[in-house]
Amino acid sequence: MAAAPKRVPLPAILLANDLLDGDVVFAVAGANGQLAWTRDPALALVASNDPAAESLEAFAAAEIAGNRVVDAYLVDVTMETGQPVPRHFRERFKTLGPSNRPDLGKQAGDGIDAGQRA
Repeated sequence: MAAAPKRVPLPAILLANDLLDGDVVFAVAGANGQLAWTRDPALALVASNDPAAESLEAFAAAEIAGNRVVDAYLVDVTMETGQPVPRHFRERFKTLGPSNRPDLGKQAGDGIDAGQRA
């Protein structure tokens, strides 16, 4: 009997890489209530219960099948000043940019203006 796949602890956000440019994107609730992607980690939709996490996983599977993103997975986060912050340094780097150059990456606002896409 196969064991059930292990899910990250909640709360969690969905993180992926855009298939066209490779930039890190985050699942967000779109204006019409459907899930979409944003490049701004502060806007990431936070799943705090199992149904919400399952919804994010289903969205990830559909987006991967539609060849819009790759490497989509849930990331456990803590809430700091009202924003989700990944608990692990690997994902934290993905939300910020290079640690030795705070003037580059998402921490400097690079790429965030590209906005949200459905």
